[in-house]
Amino acid sequence: MGISTEARKVQALYNSRRHFLRNCMSGLGGVTLSSYLGGNLWARDVPKPGISNPHFLPKAKHVIFLHMAGAPSQIELFDFKPELQKIDGQYCPPSLLEGKRFAFLSGNPKMLGPQSNFSQHGSSGAWVSDYLPKFAKVVDDVCFLKAMHTDEFNHAPAQFFMYSGSPRTGRPSMGSWVTYGLGTPNEDLPGFVVLISRGGPSSGKRLWSSGFLPTIHQGVQCRSKGEPVLNLENPPGVDDHLRRRSIDIINKINEAEYQEVQDPEILTRISQYELAYKMQTSVPDVMNIDAEPTYIKEMYGVKAGENTFANNCLLARRLVEKGVRFVQLYDRGWDSHGAGPGNGVGFGLRQSCQYVDQAMTALLTDLKQRGLLDETLLIWGGEFGRTPMMEARTGKGFLGRDHNSEAFTMWMAGAGIKKGFSYGVTDEIGFAGVENRVHVHDLQATILHELGLDHEKLTYRFQGRDYRLTDVHGHLIKDILI
Repeated sequence: MGISTEARKVQALYNSRRHFLRNCMSGLGGVTLSSYLGGNLWARDVPKPGISNPHFLPKAKHVIFLHMAGAPSQIELFDFKPELQKIDGQYCPPSLLEGKRFAFLSGNPKMLGPQSNFSQHGSSGAWVSDYLPKFAKVVDDVCFLKAMHTDEFNHAPAQFFMYSGSPRTGRPSMGSWVTYGLGTPNEDLPGFVVLISRGGPSSGKRLWSSGFLPTIHQGVQCRSKGEPVLNLENPPGVDDHLRRRSIDIINKINEAEYQEVQDPEILTRISQYELAYKMQTSVPDVMNIDAEPTYIKEMYGVKAGENTFANNCLLARRLVEKGVRFVQLYDRGWDSHGAGPGNGVGFGLRQSCQYVDQAMTALLTDLKQRGLLDETLLIWGGEFGRTPMMEARTGKGFLGRDHNSEAFTMWMAGAGIKKGFSYGVTDEIGFAGVENRVHVHDLQATILHELGLDHEKLTYRFQGRDYRLTDVHGHLIKDILI
């Protein structure tokens, strides 16, 4: 049977690519090509279909990570510091600044007391500010990590560090590591999905890159407004039958290409074409939040046709119900420097809290009511914390705080995590951790552990050495585990 004219054109295109690959498989040319292909030219493993075996029995099957990009102030939300209020407006002792690096603080800043009011909630007696009144009602279901610290004090490096274990680009994201280690239970949906509200993180799309892992493990950005995934629909004049034929032809060419050059990334490309075809049916269905009962949409605060944090929280629940392994939500607007009326730890931070309070509380409650919290790890936090010293760039009274890598608060809930528990203590002004400090690598190791993955064994050989999410660091936070 003869090959069609259409197929001949595609074959001619790939013949030129074959010649290029064959002449770049060794030496410096091979290294350069590897970087352009995402570092997978000598990848050790072919992408894993379906579910891989965990290292041990997992507590969690899914992760939903709520990231407040810009770094919320722990001092206004969860880390109650009455002693800081007593020295509000006083000049900062020089000893607190010696040997420390800050993004913007300079000279002799003043101390800034909490701008919110705190009270204790639940049987656990957790301190929560009046910025988060709805979340305060579910504190007995969460575990606070109050002495988090990181190596980075600027947004993009700290965000990369939180999700890839390195402050520089090029390493795989946490969601990519998880799907590399475990695969995904649903072959019609990506294992790693990203949802964004209010502009997304400052580090951009590189934050959910698969790095040197096969690109099938890269995060797929979905939207709650408009087309769920860009370019997912068939172009005009192309029906499902023609799409299927086109993919079959391209896959045959790719398979022949793989037999010749043995580049594992070609197998990844085949998997991506097949997944994209399946997603044309599966994604619109799972992303249709209009199908939810009215009371559920009201519980989250969903706004029809909008790309909001509330819509994304409801989508996150629907995605884990369908078997998606790792769901990452980014919400921007938490950078509280005090550079304007919507940017300080007073009005600006309160606005951001009002934006997420109802939805994140609804997500936790909804997961619990459906029995999904028993198998889902829910995480909330930013990339670092905020200083107890004041930053008011404009001099017009917009009270703000600079970046602080030494202390911030995150919370976790769900599978295998203690409820109504607080771990870690900061000093009397919330500047640095003094007891049970938790490093970002410790958090990463614990998340992997709950999924049944040993962070020291989940490795990938690249450019001559084994890499892992936690690099050469990280300890399991045993005290927070059931």
